[in-house]
Amino acid sequence: MQDLVIRDADVVDGSGEPSYRADVVIDGGRIVSIVKEAAQAGCQRPRAMRELDAEGLVLSPGFIDMHAHTDLALLRDPDHSAKAAQGVTLEVLGQDGLSYAPVDDRTLQEVRRAITGWNGYGDDLDVDWRSVGEYLDRLDRGIAVNAAYLIPQGTVRALAVGWEDRAATPEELDRMRRLVAEGMEQGAVGMSSGLTYTPGMYAPDAELTELCRVVASYGGYYCPHHRSYGAGALEAYTEMVELAREAGCALHLAHATMNFGVNKGRAPELLALLDAALGAGADITLDTYPYTPGSTTLAALLPSWASAGGPEEILARLGDPATAGRIRHGLEVTGADGCHGVPVEWETIEISGVTAPALGAFVGRTVREAARLRGESPWDTARHLLLADRLGTTILQHVGHEENVRAIMRHRAHTGGSDGILQGAKPHPRAYGTFPRYLGHYVRELGVLGLEECVAHLTSRPAARLRLADRGLVREGYRADLVLFDPATVAAGATFAEPRRLPVGIPYVLVDGRFVIEDGRRTDVLAGRSVRRAPK
Repeated sequence: MQDLVIRDADVVDGSGEPSYRADVVIDGGRIVSIVKEAAQAGCQRPRAMRELDAEGLVLSPGFIDMHAHTDLALLRDPDHSAKAAQGVTLEVLGQDGLSYAPVDDRTLQEVRRAITGWNGYGDDLDVDWRSVGEYLDRLDRGIAVNAAYLIPQGTVRALAVGWEDRAATPEELDRMRRLVAEGMEQGAVGMSSGLTYTPGMYAPDAELTELCRVVASYGGYYCPHHRSYGAGALEAYTEMVELAREAGCALHLAHATMNFGVNKGRAPELLALLDAALGAGADITLDTYPYTPGSTTLAALLPSWASAGGPEEILARLGDPATAGRIRHGLEVTGADGCHGVPVEWETIEISGVTAPALGAFVGRTVREAARLRGESPWDTARHLLLADRLGTTILQHVGHEENVRAIMRHRAHTGGSDGILQGAKPHPRAYGTFPRYLGHYVRELGVLGLEECVAHLTSRPAARLRLADRGLVREGYRADLVLFDPATVAAGATFAEPRRLPVGIPYVLVDGRFVIEDGRRTDVLAGRSVRRAPK
């Protein structure tokens, strides 16, 4: 007897082709047979130890989150319903150039401090790894969903160069090349950058190109958070396209948005740029989340010069009144590169989380609103938060445009990515709602995408980018990472007011043929493992 048969499912197989009705048989963690129109054909129906009636439900491949910030959450919280309940069966970690491998003792502590707002400090975990391979081995002890990893270029630069704003020496560049090669050999699928975050932002294009050449030699891809999503956004996209072309490296554009007032209605210009590059033979994909606000840390808005040297240097500069005045001028007048070259509008910056409990009253308020209640300027409030929370404050940036979001998600190179940060009292609802929001709001309610097309965006397209030969489609022989959802009711439960509400209409999710969500509830199954780079 086989393990499981899912009967009478409407199979949307991830290819983009029309759905069909079938019985799908699973055994040993793989799809072993698909019997189309079994009930109508009058043939003998497959049997299994367990049979699940999927009448009225869509069966699709599990969703792949191409941009996740759960590098520690997967280890800290075995439940991980934030993603499992969405139908996510694979996440791509190591994003935006900063994560926890490769590190040494010094850089581990520096990175922990720098991205506390993304992942917490992590002192509740036994961080018993230093290399990429060791981190992936740690994931292999059992996690809720599968995970792939990008080598974080900022962390690599911190190891080889430090957090200073300077060019790498030839010896340091050689070390960075070796670190990237080692990470790829140990199973990373590519390399990420955070080019508005320190220390990755200090790397010139020539340095990035050299590292991308290493990535390309292993068949990986480059995933940059590029230098601007505001003023100069199109120039920043062009820079990444040209850099990848020069390096001969595949390119995946992280959270490919066009934000701030200067970019309202300009998504067609970005898409024309990408179409021209694709037409010339470039290998380019991108991901987006289906919301208009962004999310990051408050410290990320600071000018790059104020962030040189790492977290302790930042705090020292903020503590000095004269230097803090220069920082304020850069933020409010000239437009800091950390804020994408646009003068900050404090009414668009909502405080979503703090690490210091005494600061909890700030959460849910914009910086301008909090400043009014405190009787001071928005800058004084922001500075107070940065110092008192030791850079751990997370924010929402209400700077996006719905017409841009819709235009970009229609593109042939588009995939889905939550960019979800689970930290904070009121995180962005995209962490809990991205994938059901695509299916409920943008497919069923608005018709921006057809169902089969949308599922392909969330499954086979990202699997192809990750070069996964046995995931992303409902096919015989493929891994049984699957989701069953009700197309009539699937929706994001998460809202900006209640960002941790779980979705509705997704009663079953399987990872490796085992139920991680059953009857709408999280089981205790930890079937996820690391997904490592396929040999070129």
